[in-house]
Amino acid sequence: MVKEINRDVSSGYVALLALVLATGGTIFAMVRGIQTESVVQLIISSVVFTLVMIGFAGFFMVDPNEARVLQLFGKYVGTARLPGLRYANPFYGKKRLSLRVRNFETEMLKVNDAHGNPVEIAAVVVWQVIDTAEALFEVDDYQQYVRVQSESALRGLATKYPYDVHEEGETALSTHLTEVAAHLQTQIQNRLDKAGVKVIEARISHLAYAPEIASAMLQRQQASAIIAARKKIVEGAVSMVEMALDSLSDRDVVQLDEERKATMVSNLLVILCGDRAAQPVINAGTL
Repeated sequence: MVKEINRDVSSGYVALLALVLATGGTIFAMVRGIQTESVVQLIISSVVFTLVMIGFAGFFMVDPNEARVLQLFGKYVGTARLPGLRYANPFYGKKRLSLRVRNFETEMLKVNDAHGNPVEIAAVVVWQVIDTAEALFEVDDYQQYVRVQSESALRGLATKYPYDVHEEGETALSTHLTEVAAHLQTQIQNRLDKAGVKVIEARISHLAYAPEIASAMLQRQQASAIIAARKKIVEGAVSMVEMALDSLSDRDVVQLDEERKATMVSNLLVILCGDRAAQPVINAGTL
């Protein structure tokens, strides 16, 4: 694999001063050659002037958070990262590459979760180039590579987790956002290591059941919520009935046999667990 080589290149200001002085000197020599009719001096000064003009092609600018990848006739020779006006071999190819932090949102994918339910999912990926040589020479188009591999990792992630928690201790896409995001970031990073890219953050930006099952799943969620609420209501009602019976017994308010206790418990549970207001009935006889 091609790894980045940090290339220390010359300051462009020093080289600019040297080339300007060289240009002035060669022009002066050419004029003197013409005045003195010295053919040798004219030829030498013309050759030197041509070389000086070629030398001006060695200047390049490096912006902050940017790098220039240097190549000599196709061979990688290093990367210049120090910002400012720089000078290198005029025959070097100098390809610009951004080191800034970038982000993109994947396309909305339709995949089946761990339970086989079709879901729609998308993610935001924040990334940055850290190895310019790998980014340019190990993959064909590193930006397209990041996008494709991120979507592939997201698709694989969605198949490993269910949308909702159905069993205790289960990790789900909709409830365990931190764990799922960490897993997604790891999966994408493993795929992008060879491209010289660092994944700074990856998180789910869109998650929903597919339209064809969304209505059924909504009813399922509502039923689960109703069952959970009823369970809490029943637990509270049983506690209140138990407290009422214990209080009546401790204070010796009334003595109830087992049959009347059962009737009282039944009536209290109906009142406490019912979703409508109780309708009082006047008892004209015994309890």
